[in-house]
Amino acid sequence: MQETRQNKIARLLQKELAQIFQEQTRAMHGVMVSVTRAKVSPDLSICTAYLSVFPSERGEEIIQNVNTNMKTIRYELGTRIRNQVRIIPELRFFIDDSLDYIDHIDELLKK
Repeated sequence: MQETRQNKIARLLQKELAQIFQEQTRAMHGVMVSVTRAKVSPDLSICTAYLSVFPSERGEEIIQNVNTNMKTIRYELGTRIRNQVRIIPELRFFIDDSLDYIDHIDELLKK
């Protein structure tokens, strides 16, 4: 039962975070940030979100920017989901480099 609720909350957080990042990156031309996966702890207090950044060269810069603005992002998230959850989870962001890894494996297989 707990796992079903975790999955629902994770999907909600992923959707809302994706919309927040989409609105924020509109001003930055040539950069696209998407939330590929979100995980929520069993007590729903911590959300780990994996971000995919295009172009991947700017990934570290974007993650640093996101981490410095984490309070603002959490506040924005709280205003969007305040009627659906009791506690707004603490946010943690990581780069999802699975696409780069897949490209690297493809290049190795072609050789």
